[in-house]
This record gives sequence, C-alpha cells and structure tokens, in this order.
Amino acid sequence: MAKKKTEKTGARAVATNRRARHEYEILETYEAGIALTGTEVKSLRQAKANINDAYARIENGECLLCEMHISPYDFGNRFNPDPKRERKLLLHKKEIRKLHSAIKEKGLTLIPLRVYFTRGIAKVELALAKGKKLYDKRDAMAKKDADRRIDRAVKDFYH
Repeated sequence: MAKKKTEKTGARAVATNRRARHEYEILETYEAGIALTGTEVKSLRQAKANINDAYARIENGECLLCEMHISPYDFGNRFNPDPKRERKLLLHKKEIRKLHSAIKEKGLTLIPLRVYFTRGIAKVELALAKGKKLYDKRDAMAKKDADRRIDRAVKDFYH
C-alpha cells in the first residue's frame, strides 16, 4: 500500500481503507495500539497489510480487530500466525465502554481507517461510523463533481 508520511504526526501509513469514507459517515476517530506478534510487525513494516474488509467489535470488555489481513512474513518460520486472526486493540477501559454503548444504542460500526507506525509502534485509527444510504453516496458524489467543475472554471477564468 502507501508508504507516505502524514504532515501532522510524522507517522508512516502502512494500510489505508479508502472505501470507508465513501461507505460510512465518520462520526469520531480513535487511536489504538494493536497487539501483534514479532513476524506480524515485520510484515507491517513491509506494508503487507489489507484493512478494506476489516471491522472492530467489542467482546468481554475487549476491543478486537477482525478480518484484517497481514501477509505472513517471508523469512518467518512455520509458527507464523494466521493472516486473518483476530487482534486485540489496546484502548482505555473508559473508551471501550463509551464505544460499546454507542454501538449498542445507536447501531454504529467500528471500522479501521488506517494502520500506521508512530515512533516505532503500530497503531490503528478507528472510526465510529454510521453506514450511508445509497442516496447519501449519490449526493456526496454529485457534490464532489460540482466542486471539481467550479474549481476548474475558476482556474480557467484566472489563467
């Protein structure tokens, strides 16, 4: 995926979920650590991860990241973990309770937006999101198209 440093944090993005902003309305974002094994960290450093179908759920007071695919490390041994195993997310108990209540009461979803490294530690940006309806997606696309046309017209007018 993309090995690009963000301007704000200096973090190096390993995997991004570009479809998430199209499919969901993002309400809040959280930063969480990921509990990984050694070979998974090495694979992540090589940007061999996919979070397009991933989601998070809360079970027994723990936040788990499901369906995130981290390819097995090339130089690993037979003890490489399952690429799609559930990984524990490291959040404060207070945050987990808040997320759990939002998911249960309002029917929201937890989705990962990107996985990145900050000061050598793997982090995931989680979003509390609400699914968009088809007409919302069409409205967003129409607005984006209109903005693009306006920008083009302004650029042509001044140049």
